[in-house]
Amino acid sequence: MTPRARRELNSLFIERDIKYGSMPDHTLDIYHPVKPPKGIVVYVHGGGFRILSKDTHWIMGLGFARRGYRVYNLNYRLAPKHPYPSALEDLALGLEWIRARDSKLGKLPLVFAGESAGANLVSATTLAACKRFSEPFAEEIFELGVRPDAVLANCGVLQVSDWPRFARRKNISKFVEERLKEVSLAYLPDDRPGTLADPLLILEQERAWERPLPPFFSSVGTKDPLLDDTRRLDRALRDLGVYSDSRIYPGEVHAFHAFIWREQALRCWTDQFAFLDRALHLE
Repeated sequence: MTPRARRELNSLFIERDIKYGSMPDHTLDIYHPVKPPKGIVVYVHGGGFRILSKDTHWIMGLGFARRGYRVYNLNYRLAPKHPYPSALEDLALGLEWIRARDSKLGKLPLVFAGESAGANLVSATTLAACKRFSEPFAEEIFELGVRPDAVLANCGVLQVSDWPRFARRKNISKFVEERLKEVSLAYLPDDRPGTLADPLLILEQERAWERPLPPFFSSVGTKDPLLDDTRRLDRALRDLGVYSDSRIYPGEVHAFHAFIWREQALRCWTDQFAFLDRALHLE
């Protein structure tokens, strides 16, 4: 009954643990559909910047590859040992590796996708691809010229600084408040705003972009403590005139779409595939 049980139904080939850099965490998996790919997905896993990996997120690679995309599922260095901007430096390195080795990059539609912390990282990488920022890794991303044609930012923690904002907005349990604090201070120990750790703040404040921002899909459940970040993302993008398809799923918890046997998780996958068909003109 699991996706791995009948491999003949998966219609894909997987290359595992490929090195894209010199450090132990610099590995990625490539999911190849059997037919020629209709697009390329760079997937960045969540886990509060601190835990999980490409291996815990194999279902994401499988889902997109079965839909006809070639998927690069990346590992990156984790906090608190490697705080901001280590993960973004790794994404810059991974994109450079992909650009050098995939002859279809630039010819096929490109998608950046991630959930939770991964949504933060793909959003920040997208902003760095569309505007020059002073940090060295951001300059590298801009100079690469690898701009996504669409972004999937699901249940994202899109502002890492000012973690107490969640408790100011509404009552949350002490346990949840401590986890949010733990995540934020592991990745951004000095809690300083104004960096690409806060792609949401940048979108709310910056008006001029050197390259057009791509369309965004975002999803979140109403029981997710990060709900407000997704709502703010949708407003910020619309204020900038950027196409935003934001879906809120009643009663759902954080990262619910990973539980693919559930009805609303399947609806979320259907919604994001429909968004990609529209945004990438694949209909």
